[in-house]
Amino acid sequence: MSAPTKPPRIAPGGRAELGAVTWTIMRVMARRYKATVPNMMLVLARHRRMFFPWLIFASRLMPNGTLPACDSELVILRVGHRYDSEYERHQHTPLARRAGLSDAVIAWTAGPVGGLEIPSPCGSIDSDRALLLANATDELLDSHTLSDDTWAQLSAIYREHQLIEFCMLVGHYAMIAGTLNAAGVPLDAEAGLNNLR
Repeated sequence: MSAPTKPPRIAPGGRAELGAVTWTIMRVMARRYKATVPNMMLVLARHRRMFFPWLIFASRLMPNGTLPACDSELVILRVGHRYDSEYERHQHTPLARRAGLSDAVIAWTAGPVGGLEIPSPCGSIDSDRALLLANATDELLDSHTLSDDTWAQLSAIYREHQLIEFCMLVGHYAMIAGTLNAAGVPLDAEAGLNNLR
């Protein structure tokens, strides 16, 4: 993946585009997390009526989801790779490290589709689980469903509500990656809000 060479199709908004209330909330969030406001937020918040309902939903998946942080970050990085979203991978690499994924596993999530060979050490996730999650993510992205075998394997590690959350996590980050790519959201100078977990 390479940095975008074209200007963004939708530029990150400022106070005028986001409105005083949203702008102030963004600044308070940035101060709380000791970070700058990510460009993604400054673009998505330009749709004022959609932004806060989306933000509430998104926060229920990450950082406040019920899946282990290492699982959700592995899935998000895999979706970012599959959708060629440099922005998504840039934002979630520090979060994945914080969740305990090794640099080898982070790099592995950007490997070819099919035939992935898991690196060692994996960090906070074992190799069988990492491979299952990457393959299940690919399967859901490719076929928009999961086979009985994959569902059974996921059912062995997740409770019913976590199975729903896994599917929603994959779909949500696919939606976000496509939106970021289409809008041409520029990378941030640093990964923003990387203290979420």
